[in-house]
Amino acid sequence: MLLVSGVSKSFPGVRALSDMQLEVREGEIHALVGENGAGKSTLTKIIAGVQPPDTGELRLDGKPVHWSGPAAAKAAGIHVIYQEFVLFPHLSVAENIFVGAMPRTRLGLLDHAAAERSAAALMARLGVSIDPRRPASELSVADQQMVEIAKALVERPKLLILDEPTAVIAGKEVEALFERLRRLRDEGVAIIYISHRLEEIFEICDRVTVVKDGQWVATTPVSEVTRDRLVSLMVGRDVAQLFPPRPAGLDAATAPVVLRAENVRVGHRVRGVSLELRGGLITGLAGMVGAGRSELAMALFGGLSMDGGSVTIGGATYTRMIPARAIALGMGFVTEDRKSEGLAMLQDVGANISAATLHDVTSGPFLDRARERTMAQADIAGYRIACRGPGNAVSTMSGGNQQKVLIARWAHTCSRVLILDEPTRGVDVGARTEIYRIMREIAARGVAILMISSELPEIVGMSDRLYVMREGVLTGLLERDGITEERVVDLATHARQAA
Repeated sequence: MLLVSGVSKSFPGVRALSDMQLEVREGEIHALVGENGAGKSTLTKIIAGVQPPDTGELRLDGKPVHWSGPAAAKAAGIHVIYQEFVLFPHLSVAENIFVGAMPRTRLGLLDHAAAERSAAALMARLGVSIDPRRPASELSVADQQMVEIAKALVERPKLLILDEPTAVIAGKEVEALFERLRRLRDEGVAIIYISHRLEEIFEICDRVTVVKDGQWVATTPVSEVTRDRLVSLMVGRDVAQLFPPRPAGLDAATAPVVLRAENVRVGHRVRGVSLELRGGLITGLAGMVGAGRSELAMALFGGLSMDGGSVTIGGATYTRMIPARAIALGMGFVTEDRKSEGLAMLQDVGANISAATLHDVTSGPFLDRARERTMAQADIAGYRIACRGPGNAVSTMSGGNQQKVLIARWAHTCSRVLILDEPTRGVDVGARTEIYRIMREIAARGVAILMISSELPEIVGMSDRLYVMREGVLTGLLERDGITEERVVDLATHARQAA
């Protein structure tokens, strides 16, 4: 249905694509994977008519095409749904779906009733029930995504491109999205599915194309490739090299206890949890979505109030923790939502790195920009942050480099404990390797790291000790030799057991 052959694209000083190829068939979900900077976005923009190729050819249904712009590609049946939805919050669902193409009455007036009937029919086709009169601002993120897909269906798409469609949804919402994508596939719609979450590739996609450094690497049926092989194709090295080795002589049994939580309770989400974090070790916290992991981490840091229990750190016991006290005690917290809760997106790298330690870059009441730049430059080099310098806006950086900025910020404060909630969410495989290296380096300073992760290979590969939660309680503690994916799943889905 779509054939991309010999496509190259260069920008000043950068060759983004070189002899790229891609074949997408009618009625298939085709994964497009690769590290950040591999060329996925540039290829997508060329297919969607946003940018012209320098060389090469695109064929749609066997015929060469040369887009004059995105409108031409859309008219031919190619639609892109980006991570950031393009909805008007104060317009209704129906008005958003038919924006710019509202049906009209015989008198030429906008026919809202017809738009609402058509919108309801489109939603029924997707298997979702959303009131077409409801304002978009009142919809959940998952429902907003369905409205975006419905907008594309108005044009009877041949090819639908989804860029990280599950970045802002989870659990049952992901399952519902997959079911609707399968419906579209069965109707003959071709879908290009771009995601860093490899488990989704194996669940929803028929074939996968791997790109690296702007070049095609391989295309294969998903059923004929393993996760480890796919990772190796993406990063150019064996998957075993992703996780840094544990330091020689590291003994979990004798490592000092840096933080002890006893009988911590937070509403109905955390029900009497006790755990220990030991210096120099990476302690994992696993469980299904809704198990209470993030709420427990927030309670330890003071972001959520404890309804009971205590936290002992630095020789003192606290029944009430607040972030300012946690920071003063040597704790750091990297939130799972770096854009909304972690980074100051309108600020630069220097301002973001110094945000938790302003006392180190101020002279009296004034900010010392020179000291801030010096601090940031050292971290840019030490954490291998790809940017133009301390003045680079974080909003223009990749997810992996944004995450490194956050970790660099908290590394200045975490003399005792660093909490990492989903540290590699939305981060490509290559950047993950760098983040894992940084975690080991921080732990080697004697810091106790608590890592929450929903990815089994990651939590198993990085944890020296591993707690598992289910429905607000701990179901077990696994030591290094006993940490396996099967054991984690068993503890995450069964009733409480003795640690």
